[in-house]
Amino acid sequence: MPPPRRQELPPTAGLPLRPGDLWPAPGPSLARVVAAQLGTPPLQLECSGTASLLIALRALHELEPRRHRVVVPGFTCPLVAIAVHQAGLELTPCDLRPGHFDMDPAALRRCCDEQTLAVVPTHLAGRVADVDDALAAARDVGAYVIEDAAQALGARRGGDSVGLAGDIGFFSLAAGKGLSTYEGGLLLARDPALRELLARTASCMVPRRPGWEWRRSIELLGYAALYRPRGLRLAYGDPLRRSLRRGDPVAAVGDDFPMAIPLHRMGRWRQSVGARAAARLPAFIEQSRAHAQRCVARLRRVAGIEVFDDSPGQQGTWPFLLLLLPDQARRDAALAQLWGAGLGVSRLFIHALPDYAYLAGVVPPRELPHARDFAARSLSIGNSPWMTDGDFETICRTLQACLG
Repeated sequence: MPPPRRQELPPTAGLPLRPGDLWPAPGPSLARVVAAQLGTPPLQLECSGTASLLIALRALHELEPRRHRVVVPGFTCPLVAIAVHQAGLELTPCDLRPGHFDMDPAALRRCCDEQTLAVVPTHLAGRVADVDDALAAARDVGAYVIEDAAQALGARRGGDSVGLAGDIGFFSLAAGKGLSTYEGGLLLARDPALRELLARTASCMVPRRPGWEWRRSIELLGYAALYRPRGLRLAYGDPLRRSLRRGDPVAAVGDDFPMAIPLHRMGRWRQSVGARAAARLPAFIEQSRAHAQRCVARLRRVAGIEVFDDSPGQQGTWPFLLLLLPDQARRDAALAQLWGAGLGVSRLFIHALPDYAYLAGVVPPRELPHARDFAARSLSIGNSPWMTDGDFETICRTLQACLG
C-alpha cells in the first residue's frame, strides 16, 4: 500500500476559490456569466442540479400530464431516482451498453412507450453521452429528452455546449464539480416557450428559505477554507477512511442521500462568489484537459485498463478519470490499496440503481447485467491540480501490480 500521506487529494477537480471571490460586494450575474462562456441561451439558476432536474420534470409533466415514466441509465447518481420520485413520476432504469455508461440502444427502445415522459441521457464523468440515440428513442414515442450534464459543465459536442441537443439540460455547481457555489444548478432550454415554462414552474415550486441559504453560505465558506490538500484530510479523507473501516462503501462515496430534495432560492452572496470564480473557469477547464490527456496516455501503458476518453467531435471536461478494470476482483484489489491512501482514487457510484437498499420502493427491481458489471469494474482517479507526477506514477504502478 502507498505510504500514509499528510495531505489529501480530492476525488474530483474543483476550481479552488480565492479570498477575493468571497468579498461581499455586488457582482455580475452568475447565470449570465456562464451562459456567455458556454454560448447558450439564458440559463436559469437553481439551488442544486437535482432541484433543476425536479423542476424540469414537473414542467414537462404539466405539458404531458398523461405521461408518467422517466427512463434513466441503470448506473447513475441515486439523486436522479430521488428527483423522479419527488416529482410524483415512475422511474424506468435502462441497462447500459456493454462496458460503457451510455444506455443500450435496444434496451432503451424496450423501455420507451406511450407513457414515457422523458429520457435522461447522462454525460458521466465529463464525458459526452450519446444523446442522438436517446433523441431517436424519445421522438419515436413522443417523449422529451433531458440531458443530465451535472458532471459536464463546459463540455462540448460538435462545438456546442452539452445540454443543447435535448429539450432541456442541467448542470451542477456542487462541491468539487469544477465551478462550485457548494450547491447550485443551472437549467438550459433552447426553446423560449420551454424556458418560460421552466421559470414559471420554479417560481411556483421554489420558496425563499433563509435558513437553507444561511446553511449553504456557511458550507461554502468551509469549502473555500478546506478545499486544499491539508484541509481535505479533515473534511474528506478522515470521514472516508472511517466509512471504509465500517465496511460502508455507500457512505464512503457519499451515495447515502436523503429522500427529500431541498428547494430554496440561492442568495446574492453565493451568486457573486460563483460569478467571480467563473471568470477563471475556461482556463481551469483547459488546464484540467491537458493534465488529463497526459494521465490517459500513461494509463494506456497499463495492460488491461480501459480509460474513457473523448470521441471525434467531442470535447469533454475532466473532473476525474473514469476507468474500467478487467474484473471486479482486480478492481477491488486496486481499491484496497488506493481508496484510502489520500491519492484521490475512488468509486463513482457504488451500485446500479436497483441495488441501493434505501431506494427500494423508488427504483423497481430490474435485470441490468451491464449496469451491474459497470458498477463492479469501474473506479475513478481525481484530476486534481495538486496531483504531482509522482502521485500519479504511484497510482499507475499500484494498478499495474494489481493487474498482474
